[in-house]
Amino acid sequence: MSEPRSTRADIIGAIASGTIVTAFCLLLLWRDPLLFWNDDYELSILPVFTYVARSWSEGHWPLLSPYSWVCSNLAGEFQYGTFSVFVNAAVILIWKFPLTFPQQAAALSITHLFILAAGAFLLARDRKLPVALSIFVGLVAALNGWIICWGATDWFGALGAFAWLPWAWWGAERALDPARSHWRFLWLAPFVYLVITGGFPYTVVMLGLLLVWLSIREFVRSRSLAPILPILFGASLGLGLSAPAWLAILDYVHGSGRELEPSLAHWQWIVPPAALPGFILPCWTVKWADFSTRYLPHPATELACGLVPPIALMAGFIGRGRAFVRQIGWELVLLVLVFIISMLPSAGMFRWSFRWLPFCHLILAICAAEALLALHDTNVSVIKSPSSIALALVAITSAAMFAFGTSGKYAFSLIWVFLALAVIWVLAEFLLPDSRLRRWAPAFVTFAGLLATYLCIPTNCGVPKYNLSQELTKPEPLDPSRLYLSFYPPAENAYRTETKPGPVGQIVRPGSTSMWGQLHFINGYSPILTAGVAREFKFAIHGEIDWEVGRRLLTEEAGADGELTRLGVDGIVVAAEIGLAPQPSSEWELALSTDEGRVFHRRTGPFARVRSVTSIDSRPNEQFVAADISQIKDSRNQVEADVDVPRGDRPAFLTFSRPYFRGYKGKLDDKNLAVDSYHGLFPVVELPPGSRGRLVLNYRPQWLVYGGGLSFLCAAFCIVSAFLAMRQRRRGD
Repeated sequence: MSEPRSTRADIIGAIASGTIVTAFCLLLLWRDPLLFWNDDYELSILPVFTYVARSWSEGHWPLLSPYSWVCSNLAGEFQYGTFSVFVNAAVILIWKFPLTFPQQAAALSITHLFILAAGAFLLARDRKLPVALSIFVGLVAALNGWIICWGATDWFGALGAFAWLPWAWWGAERALDPARSHWRFLWLAPFVYLVITGGFPYTVVMLGLLLVWLSIREFVRSRSLAPILPILFGASLGLGLSAPAWLAILDYVHGSGRELEPSLAHWQWIVPPAALPGFILPCWTVKWADFSTRYLPHPATELACGLVPPIALMAGFIGRGRAFVRQIGWELVLLVLVFIISMLPSAGMFRWSFRWLPFCHLILAICAAEALLALHDTNVSVIKSPSSIALALVAITSAAMFAFGTSGKYAFSLIWVFLALAVIWVLAEFLLPDSRLRRWAPAFVTFAGLLATYLCIPTNCGVPKYNLSQELTKPEPLDPSRLYLSFYPPAENAYRTETKPGPVGQIVRPGSTSMWGQLHFINGYSPILTAGVAREFKFAIHGEIDWEVGRRLLTEEAGADGELTRLGVDGIVVAAEIGLAPQPSSEWELALSTDEGRVFHRRTGPFARVRSVTSIDSRPNEQFVAADISQIKDSRNQVEADVDVPRGDRPAFLTFSRPYFRGYKGKLDDKNLAVDSYHGLFPVVELPPGSRGRLVLNYRPQWLVYGGGLSFLCAAFCIVSAFLAMRQRRRGD
C-alpha cells in the first residue's frame, strides 16, 4: 500500500480531509440547524465573540470588557483565545457575514474541525500511512463523540485548542527528524503557541504530556539528549510566543473562585469502566456521574469513534501479535496512559477527566491505522480479519446489551446500522481484495458509523439549550447608560427550553448575554471567577448571584449610602421568579414590568463612571474634598477624565465604576498615581489638594508588559530563523 508522497499531494489531501468533515457537519446541520447552539455557546462564547469582533472593528484590543464585571477580564478567562491570532481572525471574518447566532456558532466550530481533520491527516501521512488511512485518522480525530458532543457544540475553548494538537504532534515529529535541517525546531513553535492560546488548560496539559512522551521515546532510542534538543527549543519558543496567555491565567487563577472547587467536582464526568463497550456501540448505556455528582444512565456517545478504531487495534493484536506490539509499543503506552487518566478523578483546578477523551481518540486512530496497514500486507484468515471481528463484536455487544439491560433508549436502530456496516466491510474486504475500494472501506465505515451515531443519539448530552433571539443584540428595553445588577435563578434550570420554550433573556440577560446589546451588567458567565465582585458576591458560573448575598444587597445595601451605590449600580433587574424589590422604595422606581421580570432605576438618574466621594467606609477616619470631574471618557481598557481638586488641606478620593484587577496604572498629566481598590471590587485613586489636569487610568499589568515583550522577541527570532532557513534551502537547491 505504499504511495508516492509530495508536499502538494499532502496539502490537497489535508484540504480533502477537512472538506469531508465539513460535509459531515453540514449533513448534521441540515437535520438540526441548532446542532452547535447549546449551553456555554449561548450564555458565554457567542456574546463574548460578538464583543471581540466589535472591538477589533473599532480599533480596540478586546482585553477588558465594560459590559460585564464578572466576565470583564477576557485574558484572565483564558477560554476566549484572547491572544490567539487564529481565533481572533476567525471571529473577525465570520462576524462580517449576516449570520444568526446558531449559524455563527456552526461556522466557528466547523472552521476548527476543518483544521483538526487537516492536522490529523498530515500527522498520519508523516507516519507513511496511505491517503485512505490518513483520511480515516482525520475523521476519527475531528468527528469522535467527545469533540462533536462537547467541544464543537458547547465548550468551544476545548475545540479551539485541540484543533492544533495534531499539528503540534506533527511539528514535534519533524523537529525530531535528523534528516531535516538544524532549523527543524521551527516546525513546532507556532503550533505550541496555537495550542496554548487556544483557550483550554486541559489541552495544554495534553501537549505537555505528548512532548514529554516524545522526548523520552527519542532518548531511549538514541541514548542521547542531543536528538531531543530541537523539540525542547521549539517548545520553548512556542511557550515564549504564547507568554501573555499563560502568564494571564497564572496571575488570575490565584485567589479566584476556581481555586475553591468542591472535592465532589473531581468525581464528576469520569469514564466509568462499565462504559468501555461504548467504543463498539455508543448506545451502550450505564451510569455516569453528571455535573451534580448524580449517577444517571448515560449513553457512551463520548466514546463514539465509528466502530473501526477499536476493531482494527484488536485485529492487529490477533493477526500480528508481538510484532505489532513492538511496532507501535510507544503509542500503546501513551494510549493506555491517557485512557487511564480519563477514568481517574481529576485534581486541583482541573475537573471532569473525560476531557482527555479527544486525545485518546487521536492516539487510538493512529494505532488503528497502523494496524490496518500492517494487516493489509499480511495474509489474514477470514476469522482474524478486522471486518469479521467487527461483525462478531457488534453481534456479541448487542446481545450483551440486552442481557445486562444497558440498551438504553437508542439501541434498536443503531444496532442494525452497525450490523449493516460490518457486513458491508466484510464484503468489501473479501469480494474486492485487490480493489481500491477495499482501502477506503475503513474510512467509509467510520464516516457512516459516526453519522448514524449522531442521527440516532442526540449530540446534546443533557446540557441546557436556551431560546435566545437575535433581539438580544438590541439594548431595549434596558438603558445602555446604566449599570445593572440582575437577580435571576440558575439559568440552566429556569430558562432552558424544556422550562421556557419561548424567547428569554431580554430583561434578565443571563450569563454574558449583556455583551450582545452593549449593556453594562455586574453579572457575567465565568468559570474562573477572577473579578473581586465575583468572589465577594458569590456569583455562580452562569452569572447568578448567591441568594443570601443578593437578598442582603437589595434590602440593606441598595440605599443612597449602600454598597450598590459605591459600585455605581443604578439599575436593578429582578426575575419574575424572585419576589424581591430594592429598598428603600424612595431610592428606586419601577421602570418596567414584564412576564420575565421587573426593572428598577434610581430616581436620581444614572451615575457617572468616575465620581469624587467625601467619605468611604474603607477609610472611616478620613474626610475628603469633592473634586470637579468633567470630560469623562470610559473606554475598554482605560478611563480618562479632567479633574480639579480644590486647594486646602484635604485630598480628593475618586472611585471608578469598573471591576478592579491588578495592573491598573494611574497618571495625572505626567505624574504617576497610586491605584488602590475598594475591597478588591473597583479601582480608587487619591489626589492631593490642588491637583488638576487630565487623569488617565490605564490597564497595563506586568504580565502583559513582560509577556508581550517575550512574545515579540520570540516572534522576531522565529521570523529571522525562517528567513535564514529558506535562504539556506535555496542555496542547497
